[in-house]
Amino acid sequence: MKVISVIGYKNTGKTTFVTRMVKELSELGRVGTVKLMLDHRLDDSNTDTGKHFDSGADMVTAVTDRELVTISRTPSFEKALDELADAGMDFAIVEGAKDSDVAKVVLGDMDEDVSNVIARLPEKADWDLENIVTLLMEQPDCVTLNSLIEKVRANPNIVKAGGIGTFIGIVRVDNEDYETRMLEFEKYDKVADASIQKIREEMMQQEGIIDVLIHHKAGRIMPLEDIVYIVIAAGHRQQLFAALSETLDRVKSEVPIWKKEITIDGNFWVHDHA
Repeated sequence: MKVISVIGYKNTGKTTFVTRMVKELSELGRVGTVKLMLDHRLDDSNTDTGKHFDSGADMVTAVTDRELVTISRTPSFEKALDELADAGMDFAIVEGAKDSDVAKVVLGDMDEDVSNVIARLPEKADWDLENIVTLLMEQPDCVTLNSLIEKVRANPNIVKAGGIGTFIGIVRVDNEDYETRMLEFEKYDKVADASIQKIREEMMQQEGIIDVLIHHKAGRIMPLEDIVYIVIAAGHRQQLFAALSETLDRVKSEVPIWKKEITIDGNFWVHDHA
């Protein structure tokens, strides 16, 4: 899922920009939006759902003939993006989130220090959305395990599958001799992506293997967070389990990704990639 955020001061046209982008991108795929409303409450305390929530429910879901709305006690911007990706969105347009790491379009003059700005546009203007769409397509994908599973399920050859298997690599904390505080992964994107694609294509040539998807994260990853996803569809479980193991071994040995262990006693680089 490609993600872009539009930011700017009040009355610069952010909502109008988002709605126009939604219309533009709807021609290319499924679109989800996120709006940060940190000073608002979305459910009235006098409604039934508000009373459910205020009584202590961790999650409340309201269903009408047109909408399904879920209210949760664990809000986060990252979780919002993950839920859109899990739902199979191809694009996410965010209104706000100026402090996030996602690519941003700034409307009007903004004096604040903002990271990852890919375009600055005048406020309330006749914007060149085609150029913004091109810039959006160049951004890295927001990937979740469920989004990969849904992509595999959409493969026309899935009718030949007897199962879908997944592997999730996470940050191990207890390493017997030391305790990991976080990991840092560095990679040359183009080279690493080409290596992953080569592994994927070669694994799919094996008998009974229908689809293979691999995603390896980079940057800082905290304890117990996900590092790598492998999703494989195969005709039979024997083929599936063998392919999962072989794919993981190849990712660890062939993909140029470097791992740095950050521990309570010091930092060091690890030859084992994943």
